[in-house]
Amino acid sequence: MEKISIVIPIWNEAEQLPETLARLPRSPDVEVIVVDAGSRDGSVAIAQQWGATVVRAEPGRSRQMNAGAKWATGEILVFLHADTQLPEDFVMAIHQTLAQPGVVAGAFDLSIGGKHPGLRLVEWGVYWRSRLWQLPYGDQALFLPAHTFRQLSGFPELPILEDLVLVQQLQRLGKVAIAPGRVLTSGRRWQRLGIFRTTLINQLILLGYHGGISPTRLVHWYRRWK
Repeated sequence: MEKISIVIPIWNEAEQLPETLARLPRSPDVEVIVVDAGSRDGSVAIAQQWGATVVRAEPGRSRQMNAGAKWATGEILVFLHADTQLPEDFVMAIHQTLAQPGVVAGAFDLSIGGKHPGLRLVEWGVYWRSRLWQLPYGDQALFLPAHTFRQLSGFPELPILEDLVLVQQLQRLGKVAIAPGRVLTSGRRWQRLGIFRTTLINQLILLGYHGGISPTRLVHWYRRWK
């Protein structure tokens, strides 16, 4: 099977990173690249102790993921958030998904940590958005062939919504499929701001983007609302 390179952008993720790394196999067929943007909490030491390749990059998720992709030696790239755990059989699921006719990229269904019923509604919305509109987001562990990623020149250098723009570009090349299995992402965003407020902010940002507001202004609003 083709080698998989997993790129994990981090900034002060010492609390979440150990669980994320613990779910990844130590195998010559799976390369793990952790891209740090100046962590001061021991995140880098955790990644090094685990055996990951550590790369430094300027802050910004798109910059970090692009920097990690440049170091990657695998034929398949997986972009994984530091607070998100891949399913146990993710290697086989990724290969099977990309082998489907017409598929150019994929992602997983989303589970959010926490017992609040509102989180189940968020998961339900993500489930149907991913299938009806082929629009998985970055917290669903986007994956694609490395040559396709390079063909598109990587993630756009945007301060926000870089995952959405990349997926839209991929849709012009073929199908963005949902692999069997679920990633488990931390519920910390929803716990910190509340489920309703977090969802409202996300939808307002999307409406602003589709309304033509610049990502620079959107990220300013996003940080202020948070």
